[in-house]
Amino acid sequence: MSAVVVYVHGLWLKGREAAWLRRRVSQELAAETRAFSYPSVTAGITANAQALGQFLAQTPADTLHLVGHSLGGLVILKLFETRPALPPGRIVLLGSPVGGSRAARRLAQLPFGKTILGMTVDDELIEPRPRHWDAARDLGIIAGDLAFGLGRLVGHFSEPNDGTILVEETRLAGVTEHLVLRVSHSGMLFSAAVAKQTAAFLRSGRFER
Repeated sequence: MSAVVVYVHGLWLKGREAAWLRRRVSQELAAETRAFSYPSVTAGITANAQALGQFLAQTPADTLHLVGHSLGGLVILKLFETRPALPPGRIVLLGSPVGGSRAARRLAQLPFGKTILGMTVDDELIEPRPRHWDAARDLGIIAGDLAFGLGRLVGHFSEPNDGTILVEETRLAGVTEHLVLRVSHSGMLFSAAVAKQTAAFLRSGRFER
């Protein structure tokens, strides 16, 4: 049976930055990986989620997993609000600010801040809203607590964080598992531990403890 892992990138990125992560996950699962690219600045969350749904509908697979980094995780969550008819699979979010982003809110207050952040962030992160995962699909979240990143310049963090997103901002009610690793927000994409744990969850629905 064919298995495909679709990677959804974060703000200002295109998906190529996750080549190493995709290769490691592909090797661990003996699965094909694909990257979904979307306009994170010039389109809103609903349009990007719809585009993701169309991309997945055109991806033939018996098992279809999704991995979202940062803002990409919110695009995935938005898609599943519509209960899409997709092949079975699991989801892993990496450093996704499902509870909003203090750094984004403070950057949005600066001149041209909202323009820099773009429409998807404006839709989802400036005004945080309560969320609960109740889709019939295992969902695991990996957060980082290595405080190294540009987000700290505007976020003024004292709580555990990955340099951009607070650990607390990655917590979502109803998820299968939540795991904190010693990685930064961007460093997640180049971490052997993150790749291993992502593959483990996609394979079994559990992180390795």
